[in-house]
Amino acid sequence: VCHGPTVSALASTFGRGAMTNTFVDIQHADMIMVMGGNAAEAHPVGFKWVIEAKKRKGTKLYVVDPRFNRTAAVADFYAPVRSGSDIAFLGALINWLIENDKIQWEYVKNYTNASFIVSDGYDFNEGLFSGHGANEVKEEAVENLSPEVASRGRPPKAYYDADSWFYELDENGYAKTDPSLEHPRCVWQMMKKHYSRYTLDMMTTICGTTKEDFLTIAKAWGEMAAPDKAGTI
Repeated sequence: VCHGPTVSALASTFGRGAMTNTFVDIQHADMIMVMGGNAAEAHPVGFKWVIEAKKRKGTKLYVVDPRFNRTAAVADFYAPVRSGSDIAFLGALINWLIENDKIQWEYVKNYTNASFIVSDGYDFNEGLFSGHGANEVKEEAVENLSPEVASRGRPPKAYYDADSWFYELDENGYAKTDPSLEHPRCVWQMMKKHYSRYTLDMMTTICGTTKEDFLTIAKAWGEMAAPDKAGTI
């Protein structure tokens, strides 16, 4: 959930597949959420800055984890969650923030790709994105297998053809945009549609987290929509 997609996304966005700032920055956060990890024990040097934020600014620490670990022991709020259900929890969090208009609109409109219009071929249906080749073997994928993978004796049985994962382009080759964010195929509207499925009921069913615990964390994140606030996960 964490570092796998992070590497590919950061590399294509910023040119390097690593964090874009330092642990020291955490001391400036107005809210900190630790999820799916035990930073107090696994990253004690970096976790120092979480404690600094709590001491200097009164920053609240929220922990979402299957275990009440050492990080949870110093948290202001702990919410248990089933192992492996992080995506459902985060999806519900995104959906709640959208539904309750807890969005830092200036940042979203000016510093993200929310206004970019996605090409017609891109879609998501029944748990799969467009370009999924279930039970098919892509010949070039077999030919280009590394010796380590080839030695396992089985070629990949599914792959994604990402040709449709792109934006509509204008005559100059730039992505078309809709600054109003009303276009049905702009990134904002497609993201909104995608996460609408993550309701409170679905979150509780999958994660086992109570609605009350979830809302405590969601409302805290909602306060971070103010221009002078910053939260970190």
